[in-house]
Amino acid sequence: MGFVSEERMWDVLQDVKDPEIPTVSVVEMGMVSKVFIRGSTVEVEMMPTFVGCPALDIIREHVSGRLLQEAGVEQVEVRFVFDPPWTSDRISPEGYKKLKEFGIAPPAAEPTALPRCPYCDSGEGMVENLFGPTACRAIYYCKRCHQPFEAMKKV
Repeated sequence: MGFVSEERMWDVLQDVKDPEIPTVSVVEMGMVSKVFIRGSTVEVEMMPTFVGCPALDIIREHVSGRLLQEAGVEQVEVRFVFDPPWTSDRISPEGYKKLKEFGIAPPAAEPTALPRCPYCDSGEGMVENLFGPTACRAIYYCKRCHQPFEAMKKV
């Protein structure tokens, strides 16, 4: 293994997409907590968006595979940590933008505010179902453009 920098690891992780939202990386979602280089091993600490997320095994596989393939490391260990817990405040500005482009409303800035429609930017929505396709999303209906949309929950 040649020289491997932490910066290079973060660059490679930027290419690992959230399997449920393939336009947003795990870095942009704020899921990568720490990266350690210990000899020929890279250790990655990650924060799942929700405990029990069904995509954790896929994320672990994608992170390991990408680092082994692209970063020239010999071994990768991915650990999911729950303390501190992931919060939606960890989503980067680029992540917010990509969520919206994908058709998912980013979490509202204020916990009591409704998310803005990703199609028309209206704040005139209503909750259709608190239980979206994943534990971290809910279904809304926009009263202005009449489109249903998913929104990330503010946690």
